[in-house]
Amino acid sequence: MTLAALMCIPLFTNIFFNTPAHYLAFTLSPLLTFVVGGILCRSCKTEVFGFRSREVFLLTNSSWILVCVFGALPFIFETEISFTDAFFETMSGITTTGSTVLVGLDNMNPGILMWRSVLQWLGGIGFIVMAVAVLPFLKVGGMRLFQSESSDWSEKVMPRSGVIAKRIVQIYLGLSALCAMAYYMGGMTAFEAINHAMATLSTGGFSTSDASMAHFDSPAIHWTGIIFMLLGSLPFVLLVRFLSGNAEPLWKDCQVRGFLRLIGVIWGSMTAWLVLNSDYGVFAALTLVAFNTTSVISTTGFALTDYSMWGGFAGAAFFFLSFIGGCSGSTSGGVKIFRFQLGLRLLNVQLKLLSHPRACFSMQYNGQALNSDIIRSFVAFTFFFLMLTGIMTLLLSLMRLDFITSLTGAVTAIANVGPGLGDIIGPAGNFAPLPDMAKWVLAAGMLMGRLEVITVLVMFTSAYWRR
Repeated sequence: MTLAALMCIPLFTNIFFNTPAHYLAFTLSPLLTFVVGGILCRSCKTEVFGFRSREVFLLTNSSWILVCVFGALPFIFETEISFTDAFFETMSGITTTGSTVLVGLDNMNPGILMWRSVLQWLGGIGFIVMAVAVLPFLKVGGMRLFQSESSDWSEKVMPRSGVIAKRIVQIYLGLSALCAMAYYMGGMTAFEAINHAMATLSTGGFSTSDASMAHFDSPAIHWTGIIFMLLGSLPFVLLVRFLSGNAEPLWKDCQVRGFLRLIGVIWGSMTAWLVLNSDYGVFAALTLVAFNTTSVISTTGFALTDYSMWGGFAGAAFFFLSFIGGCSGSTSGGVKIFRFQLGLRLLNVQLKLLSHPRACFSMQYNGQALNSDIIRSFVAFTFFFLMLTGIMTLLLSLMRLDFITSLTGAVTAIANVGPGLGDIIGPAGNFAPLPDMAKWVLAAGMLMGRLEVITVLVMFTSAYWRR
């Protein structure tokens, strides 16, 4: 029913732009969605039940899938694309992946463009709440490290959880508005600024132009995008504390420090490489490198230029950056910075043990002890992430896609990045030419990547269904 209410935003957009021929799609879609939602609410009106981990797994998976099914209705009614393409586009939007099958965006109905942005904006805030409250509760992928009062489901702290969730939504709204204002002052129209602000802070990457951010020849717009992509990649719980006057947790957080240091190293090294191997000046090269690398590492997926044409080193660098992602508790996808840091700590202890087998070494992260439960969850996530990447690559290769398209398509779907590499799905390409079965495989990869892989895989085990 909330989704139905959000579908009215594109309807009002079409009314504002006076396009009556497009009213019907955004009238039927919310009406049908609202009726089904109302029936579900009515049927469960007298039910009283509590949440256990099994119910939360089921609710998390089913809610994201159902949102995609009903969120695809406007695309079906308005653009007359197939259900496969509509579902792919919706899944890409709600998971903030940014891969698209639509072409001719510059002349497309404004209601559809707005709906794509709303889907990404909704998916961004939805994942923040899930990362803060749901995944630590489910002990998925080492996320127990970030369990706090906001992720305790006991009745005693629910008011505290509500306060934190409310503040996160307020900050998300405020940063979205600030981003839109900055884009507008940089030269975008109000409509372009609103759409790109929602896609930037959610680290989604949908644009109102086929050329993505290359459509805007303005360094001010490009640096606005860089700043807000970085903000979208930071933990929103720490941003709440920062804006409440407590800046220390943000500056001292291992994730934030590691993420910003990595960004600095990447910007410096790739800018130097591009200046030495092209005709770009230092500022132009820095802008191109900063925007494109930040877009990939934050899993936003905006494109400012076809960086696959920069040479083999750049192509390899962007491929590996696709895995990283931002911080836990942000809108970004990927493996997340904290897991790379955990891996390095685990490797360091293992190397020490080889030299001193009888020594006892403790592992800590952000002042917390890393117990066996967290390490086991981290190892399981990493293994299944890589295994899923391999399986999806093989499945896509069976559909006669070349190796680069298959591999980077799998990575960009699971890491929720957006563009891949190669002539078909590269920064200058599109996912429309892919066969339907490949789009379903990629859509499944987007969902599993967004829900941290294990959240979906557990549904396919016999132990889950056994009472």
